[in-house]
Amino acid sequence: METEEITKENLKKKWVGSSVAEREGQEWDKKKEMDFTYTNIDKFIRTSLGENAHFSNAMYNGDYSMSLEEAQLKKYEFVTKELGIKKGSKVLDLGCGWGGWLKYLRDVVGADGIGVNLSDGQVKACRENGLKAFIKDARFVKPEDFGTFDAVTAFGSFEHVASVKDYLNGKQDEVYEDYFKHVANLLNPGGKFYMQSMVFEKNMIPFDKIDINAPKDSDSYIFALLLKHNPDSWIAYGHEHIIRTAAPFFKNTFYSDGRLDYIKTNREWTKLFYKFNLKKYLWFASLVPKLFTDKEFRHQLAILRVRPNRVCFEREIMGHARLIFEKI
Repeated sequence: METEEITKENLKKKWVGSSVAEREGQEWDKKKEMDFTYTNIDKFIRTSLGENAHFSNAMYNGDYSMSLEEAQLKKYEFVTKELGIKKGSKVLDLGCGWGGWLKYLRDVVGADGIGVNLSDGQVKACRENGLKAFIKDARFVKPEDFGTFDAVTAFGSFEHVASVKDYLNGKQDEVYEDYFKHVANLLNPGGKFYMQSMVFEKNMIPFDKIDINAPKDSDSYIFALLLKHNPDSWIAYGHEHIIRTAAPFFKNTFYSDGRLDYIKTNREWTKLFYKFNLKKYLWFASLVPKLFTDKEFRHQLAILRVRPNRVCFEREIMGHARLIFEKI
């Protein structure tokens, strides 16, 4: 069922690739982007957030007295209940990250969770912890790969479904519709799909205003810096965009706005990112030479410092959608 071996060469390197986008002369595909965006920071994330990091927006729902861990578990409890997941249920996680949800399904619910991902580092971390994870593009999973499922989930992976090129070529809706068709084909009758994703909001700037050379506090620079972390991804224009493109295959039964929750989640992550850990700081030290030789790498350090995704949420350039769909 595995379509591609984990690339040992990538896992040995300290940093793979560059953030020069395709429109700037570098070829991109989703496998390359996922390794660039996530395998590169694998050690950093696991030493900061844990072996099976919950690396997606938590669910506070206004109660910010909860700890980050409590809010992540509240999210999983909500999804489990609303999708009718129980012991023995078969669940597919599209873009399984470091396996936090898969571990919850196995250890708490007793469900049979399978994850797919294109990041070598993330899949390796899942497997080392006994989780079922495979190198496969979440956009193109078919029933013949793993069978069909009682529920399907996507915690933040929808953000990577469409590319910048898809948007510029006017094909974003087409790509989304194809994605939802694939998801629908994976669900058993009565099955449900939960997804959460960043979306553009009311203060999103025009594409031609995005500029990495703009003033450092400007929206133009902040969003350009965010694209340096995800050079090949483009997100939906509000939750309505997602619902509309899913409509041929799904009925939307739930929506909530998680923008404020993501601001809180990101702040809590930042505290953990800065918390001292010897392995983490040795990893940082190993990258110091690139700081002086690679301009594009300096953008990656700026991302860790500025946290442009949080700034985009604070300025309502981006929002966050939680959605539940029922197969038609």
